[in-house]
Amino acid sequence: MRAIDFFCGGGGMTNGLIQAGINVIAGVDLDSEAKETYEINNSPAKFVNEDITKLSLEYFEKEFNVHRNDDEMIFVGCSPCQFYSIIRSSKEKSRKTKDLLLYFEKFVKYYNPGYILVENVPGIMSNKETILHDFLQKLDQLGYGNKENGRCIYDVVNMKNYGIPQNRRRFSLIATRLDRQVHLPVKDDNELCVQDIIGDENLFPRIEAGTRDSNKLRFHSVRSLSDVNMRRIQRVHHDGGTRMDFKDDPDLQLKCYEGKDNSFRDVYGRMFWRRPSPTITTKFLSISNGRFGHPEQDRGISIREGAALQSFPYDYRFETDSITTAARLIGNAVPPEYGRRLGQTILEINR
Repeated sequence: MRAIDFFCGGGGMTNGLIQAGINVIAGVDLDSEAKETYEINNSPAKFVNEDITKLSLEYFEKEFNVHRNDDEMIFVGCSPCQFYSIIRSSKEKSRKTKDLLLYFEKFVKYYNPGYILVENVPGIMSNKETILHDFLQKLDQLGYGNKENGRCIYDVVNMKNYGIPQNRRRFSLIATRLDRQVHLPVKDDNELCVQDIIGDENLFPRIEAGTRDSNKLRFHSVRSLSDVNMRRIQRVHHDGGTRMDFKDDPDLQLKCYEGKDNSFRDVYGRMFWRRPSPTITTKFLSISNGRFGHPEQDRGISIREGAALQSFPYDYRFETDSITTAARLIGNAVPPEYGRRLGQTILEINR
């Protein structure tokens, strides 16, 4: 089976599908900074640096010899999800990405692939401005079925149930126009935790805040901390402590959190060793943006630790000198392990 990964970013979904044994022909993304990372890890898949809203429908026919009505073809549409995210941010900045699934649907209509995969934030199901209902209706009209006839399945799933040591709830969909009954990947009985993944000091040696790893493959680099933030993290108890540990210190307490002990409790917190991590976002390098403190070392988590918690293989190269860019590629990615399980599921359905 073959696939095209629309909105591919740094290649999380692509890598997972390749691990499952699916031939990913190409990934499409507007982010030029993702190109080197995508291609060096996922060869021979090619990175198409294009805006899907401007890309011609015939492009894949002409450039990759993709045939229409190919039963063995998978189209993947994991469009940017900031507009539907529950994270408080300006929705006006992300509004232009709100309807990208409908542009993806135009390529589905033109090529009529055998299978469709979609992954997004849970908010795409509940946001009052969501285009999900229109998208599902169009899929049904194109012959991809619906929940009633079993050829389309979607739900909100948590990555911690699929071999990923992370609380990460996502909308997940598989649909087919073939005479098949589809299902989402089967859940695991056992959850992995932070210690299972980044607790080995041989793989993740102790480092200090501000360390820049000269080994580009390892990339065990971490953001520096200001003096006051270093004093804050030093006061936070190991293994799951929170900002409550310094709230009564007038030199450390933040004005914006005074009287708000029950709000934003995760910021400046440490991860728990024996629990899944919180959602790895594009801001995971900053302890002020969530529970991204290392469980016991006085620092945030590193690029390589964030990638590992997202289930990227240890030898996955992030081809950038910027830790901010690397964190964005990691935080925006579909965890490769979930992509692998989606790929395996489709292969089983298609037998």
